[in-house]
Amino acid sequence: MPKILQHAGGDVVEVILADHRWFEEALRELRDVESDRAAVLADLATVLIAHAEAEESKVYPQLRKKDAIDAEEVEHSEHEHDEGNEALLELMEVEDTASEEFSEKTHELSEALSHHLDEEERDVLNPARTDVSQEVRDDLGAQFAAERARLIESGAGSIENVRKLVAAAKKKQKSS
Repeated sequence: MPKILQHAGGDVVEVILADHRWFEEALRELRDVESDRAAVLADLATVLIAHAEAEESKVYPQLRKKDAIDAEEVEHSEHEHDEGNEALLELMEVEDTASEEFSEKTHELSEALSHHLDEEERDVLNPARTDVSQEVRDDLGAQFAAERARLIESGAGSIENVRKLVAAAKKKQKSS
């Protein structure tokens, strides 16, 4: 099982990419019937929620301010986080990790997450590389890492918190 990465900071692009590769490894572990799927899922939920929340609060606003990404890109990325959270919750609610339902919900989460990682790497991280100075990227990396660590410590991946995030996203979607 991949160990949860703790970032000290550094270039925000590299820090985010390290998480993305970790997510891919965790998904591979979830597909393995011989792995401790419940433990892998708990770690994945914790890091995934902390990662997305830290991006939304620390990274996206700064990239927007620096004109590396626009409001539409931020909204799209946040929408994909909401979709991923919903797929994550559906997986977390499956009681039997050896069931076909668990495998199906793992596939759905994998599809949503893989799609988001691809788009974010192309449409958010590439502009961050080219349109934002190294100094700003390093500062953002430190902010992102600190917020991500705080959220991990706070239990961001608990099923109660994931339910709360999904409910808030549905409410926001209905009002828009």
